[in-house]
Amino acid sequence: MTRIAVVGASGYAGGEIARLISSHPHFELGTLTADRNEGRPVRQVHPHLRTLGDQTFSGIDIDVLSAHDVVVLALPHGHSGALGETLAHARPELTLVDLGADRRLNDPEAWERYYGGTHYDPWVYGMPELVLADGQTQRSRLAGATRIVAPGCNATAVTLALAPLIRAGQIEPADIVSTLSVAPSGAGRALKEELLASERLSSAAAYAVAGSHRHIPEVIQNLSNARVSGVSEGMSVSLTPVLVPMSRGILAVNTARVAPGNTGKTLHDTLVQSYGSEAFIDVLPDGELPGTGSVLGSNTVALGIGLDPATQRVTVVSAIDNLYKGTAGAAVQSLNIALGLEETAGLESNGVAP
Repeated sequence: MTRIAVVGASGYAGGEIARLISSHPHFELGTLTADRNEGRPVRQVHPHLRTLGDQTFSGIDIDVLSAHDVVVLALPHGHSGALGETLAHARPELTLVDLGADRRLNDPEAWERYYGGTHYDPWVYGMPELVLADGQTQRSRLAGATRIVAPGCNATAVTLALAPLIRAGQIEPADIVSTLSVAPSGAGRALKEELLASERLSSAAAYAVAGSHRHIPEVIQNLSNARVSGVSEGMSVSLTPVLVPMSRGILAVNTARVAPGNTGKTLHDTLVQSYGSEAFIDVLPDGELPGTGSVLGSNTVALGIGLDPATQRVTVVSAIDNLYKGTAGAAVQSLNIALGLEETAGLESNGVAP
């Protein structure tokens, strides 16, 4: 069994990956840290984690953490980078997985513009299904990896919808527009007035508009890696999230101008050919569109596609569970690959309903 610690386990992402690890056939859940909840029973914070019994949250102890086989960092951006370096120095053979943004971006200038603070060297990107310009997928880079960074949830919904079409040259990279309906849980568990139930119930609100969302450079980086030219020059992504009153989920409506010579069928066929063998990507039949309800509680991405002949714009709709496939599930899937396990081990393909 692979023994895994989770740092920052009291948050939504930390709690979700603790849940997945606790039921994984090859993983053993070890230390759970949460500085503000040190000494508090885990079930007081996560009452749904019944099997954890009387386990309590610990503070961060480098010696204790480095004694595990794997440490997952479930911390906000700006907090995991330095801790990851400390753990790597303490025990170089330790496998580290970062759920935050600190290790995602290759470009220091993009990091400075969207995040600020110290830019850390990127780790292997944990999106196994991402198609690459050379015809391989990102899983080829994850095999044997000991430093993994999970993707952003919004970046997952946009990237997996569009990367095959970018690689095939079927859409114009200079005019990509994505509007995402997102659950407030994607913003974390910290109390914020705009995320209170009284503010969100029966209300929708856009945020991070006008090109300010932090997942934009991540999407551009991913789509550039899928692009045959391998560069971001001439690529433009407009991404606007809209908070909606649901606890989990992202529905991304992604549009782009179609390259000449393509039809709705050729575009749909590209998605089917790219993802036909993927365990966690469901390309719906032509004419069908996904909703978040079908993927909740699963590691699945559901995709639907349609072409507007009047404007020659394609729309690819993607639905994910932001905490599962958008965060914790992607990390477990990537870790399975890195450790040489069955990629689907411990992960759900079926959602829950209603």
